[in-house]
Amino acid sequence: MYFDELALSDDVLDALWDMHFDTCTPVQEKTIPVILEGKDVISCAQTGTGKTAAYILPLLTNLAYDDHDPDKLNAIIMAPTRELAQQIDQQMEGFGFYVPFSSVAIYGGNDGGAWGTQVTGLQKGADIVIATPGRLLSQMNIYDIDFSGVKYFILDEADRMLDMGFYDDIMTIVNRLPKERQTIMFSATMPDKIRQMARAIMRNPVEVKIAVSRPPETIHQMAVQLYEAQKPAMVKHLLAGRDLKKVILFVSKKQKVRDLTRALQAKHIDARAMYSDLEQKERDEVMLDFRNGKVDVLVATDIISRGIDVDDIPLVINYDVPRDAEDYVHRIGRTARAENKGEAVTLVSPEDARYFQKIERFLKKDIERLPLPEALGEAPKSELYTARAGRNSGRGGNGRGRSNRGGAGKSASRKQRSGNNRPSQDPHA
Repeated sequence: MYFDELALSDDVLDALWDMHFDTCTPVQEKTIPVILEGKDVISCAQTGTGKTAAYILPLLTNLAYDDHDPDKLNAIIMAPTRELAQQIDQQMEGFGFYVPFSSVAIYGGNDGGAWGTQVTGLQKGADIVIATPGRLLSQMNIYDIDFSGVKYFILDEADRMLDMGFYDDIMTIVNRLPKERQTIMFSATMPDKIRQMARAIMRNPVEVKIAVSRPPETIHQMAVQLYEAQKPAMVKHLLAGRDLKKVILFVSKKQKVRDLTRALQAKHIDARAMYSDLEQKERDEVMLDFRNGKVDVLVATDIISRGIDVDDIPLVINYDVPRDAEDYVHRIGRTARAENKGEAVTLVSPEDARYFQKIERFLKKDIERLPLPEALGEAPKSELYTARAGRNSGRGGNGRGRSNRGGAGKSASRKQRSGNNRPSQDPHA
């Protein structure tokens, strides 16, 4: 479907035309019409499917068409991390280039000047507020903020926010909002806790579910069967003799993250930890150092399995098998980005064998088995290494493709803007 087949405002369509975007992704095609109808929506879609544009474009259209008080806050977009809030803010700027609206991004880790800008935006009634829950709540506790004009409340990556312990903060914010509003929720997964929150804050939501993409072919997926006690030595083996720059180790528990980080540092490996208990400033510093190549190995929980923009990660190691197949896809999707190749190795203990088999069934393929190095001792006997007859071992495609935008056809009806040299932004983000 083409964007100009949807009931988007002319100003929004003009911005899309300027950026050479003409066709919708599946989540945009299914979600935008429902949002434009004013219904509550809960959409299950992973990062990279175009979910950000799926709510920004109809939101900007509604602000362009609807009557709203220009001196009050009209829309709140919640994001789990500073990084995602920044990305949303950037997308808003591009898609709303021709729409007369104001916005302010509210997140931690800024200097005093940024804090003042945030306060001013909230008190003077920016049309759109993009915020992390903790920072918005901090502002609410200090200043008298008028939420009476809020007509749109959007939760992006809601599952991550709940995983990070933001449920109470979100509910406190919701209780300050008008009852008559449109609530839109995007989540990569749909666990029971998300459905429970949806029932608490939404009215008869329309559910849109986009199938989780399979990992791209450029990721070389491998697994090794071993005992839990053999995992540290296996990690050392995997890291030996290779360029250590930008390796991610995914670990299931925060305490294990801390322990493994110390163990790697004791072996003179430049490793840093990333988990939810860290202060925002410390998390920002770790991620900045990792992006800049100052940290070789990032040991992390699933807090970074989605929503980080680091294109040149050559290796992802699943120290623990994720319980959910979708989490596996998100984890290994940190490598082989921007047309690069990458490797993903999963360490499978006997206790986790059944979860790994669920992942293979989801992927509809057998993941390559690596032998345990002799120096590490004997591997446990496991059905992981027996014949797995009857499986479809073909590789699953990632189900996503980018359209060739900017050509003639439907979008040719959009009026051209001469002299526009703004950088293109990706509506698939």
